[in-house]
Amino acid sequence: MNEQPVIRGGAQAWSLSKPQVAGARGIVVAQHREAAQIGANILSQGGNAMDAAIATALVLSVVEPWLSGIGGGGFLLHAAADGTVDALDFNLMSPQGLDPADYPLAGGSDGDWFDWPAVRDNRNITGGSSICTPGAVAGFAAALERFGTMSWADIVAPAAQIAVRGMTVDWFADLAFAVDRTNLLGNSAATMLFLNPDLRLPHPDTASATVLPMPNKAAALRRLAQNGPREFYEGETADLMLQDLAQVGSCISAKDLRDYNVVWQKPQVQDYRDRQICVIPGLSGGPSLLRALSHLQDRQLGTLSDAEQSAAHAVACREAYEDRLKTLGHAAATEDCTSHLSVIDAQGNMVSLTNTLLSRFGSKVVLPQTDIVMNNGMMWFDPRHGQPNSIAPGVKPLANMSPVIALRDGRPEIALGAAGGRQIFPAVLQILSHLIDRGDTPETAMARPRIDASTATILVDRRAAADVATAISEHHPVQLTDDTVYPVQFAIPSLVQAGQGDGMAAGAAHPVSPWAAAVAAP
Repeated sequence: MNEQPVIRGGAQAWSLSKPQVAGARGIVVAQHREAAQIGANILSQGGNAMDAAIATALVLSVVEPWLSGIGGGGFLLHAAADGTVDALDFNLMSPQGLDPADYPLAGGSDGDWFDWPAVRDNRNITGGSSICTPGAVAGFAAALERFGTMSWADIVAPAAQIAVRGMTVDWFADLAFAVDRTNLLGNSAATMLFLNPDLRLPHPDTASATVLPMPNKAAALRRLAQNGPREFYEGETADLMLQDLAQVGSCISAKDLRDYNVVWQKPQVQDYRDRQICVIPGLSGGPSLLRALSHLQDRQLGTLSDAEQSAAHAVACREAYEDRLKTLGHAAATEDCTSHLSVIDAQGNMVSLTNTLLSRFGSKVVLPQTDIVMNNGMMWFDPRHGQPNSIAPGVKPLANMSPVIALRDGRPEIALGAAGGRQIFPAVLQILSHLIDRGDTPETAMARPRIDASTATILVDRRAAADVATAISEHHPVQLTDDTVYPVQFAIPSLVQAGQGDGMAAGAAHPVSPWAAAVAAP
């Protein structure tokens, strides 16, 4: 990472950049360097893109547990080197015994522009009543079984080993704990695990951080490795989870865990210029992304100025979001916290995988016998009755996640996605456009100032040229803001791209995210 101080208004700001990484043996890009490094090691050991992706995702559940993990769910796209693309839905499922009447409205606004009415006691946002049946373990296992080459036990092992040692706790981890301290204090297991300094040990590699061992999570991961993924849904781990879930008022049952199934689909595909853009169909951010790209298809964006192009992106995103609200319903708030990783291997296979707990630390519930942080998937349902995506038993919610794979000449070229709730598809749209319409390198595309058009007021990165905000303001209200570590304003994307010459690929991570990294297989 390169840093340069900038003085603005008497305060010191920093201009950050992260050079792209190139390699011929594969690249992993993730929101934590240690996880990306594990994935790259898997590639160097002969594993393929899916092996690396699942190992990386499992490690992320340990090293950055407030964003994603085995207590969550998600989507992934796999592209074989021959251009065959498959989509996997392992999103969360509401409990079968759920009663919508248990989520009474507390009054408030009418729900326009995402301003949904509150639910009494925030029952859909925090605590046991906000938890949905997690799909991550089932999804990881199904993906590995279909496309991986390594054993489930070998892929789980690195995450279990890191859980024994402990996640790194530096200033960035402490920031995450501090941001949600009040909420974490509402759950005794979360308080003990994340806010108790007595549990921390000296870091073996650096004096500037400590480690936080997670012995119960390590034990759960070892059971998964030894007994297989059904252990999570029907074994000892399932029993321990159900005991703890009952203690916090969750209605998730043994039947919910036993009956959970992933869904394999063919992707929704749409041409954009000379590429074919593949997304998750149905209840994801993918259809909205494709609708926005359709809006841009007839514009010659490569000939436009930065201001004109940004204005075109803003109009396309707003039009797509308005349609999303009318036809699909809820698209949750910007505080969503998610992990995205993108992988390419030496043969040209690609994976684009997004995994989430929804909010930071999900439901704020840690299951004490397994150290698993649980999702708050109920937040993704519309709390009003009779609406698209209303709260209901045994169904999946509408999600913002939007992993993408782009094909060129029938071969996978780009694997891209982002974390950041409703900021995701506007960020993905702009980066795709920069790569395709401008011919940007991954590094340049990731470093360009972005806008966020997920709400009626368009956020514009203060680093953008002055005429960008002026051009957008002709159609929408505008607010200038900084691209900060917290709060995240323009999503956190991860990107790999093939076709860099001589069999090389390139990967790039979000420059502002402290832990995000692209790592090439050695």
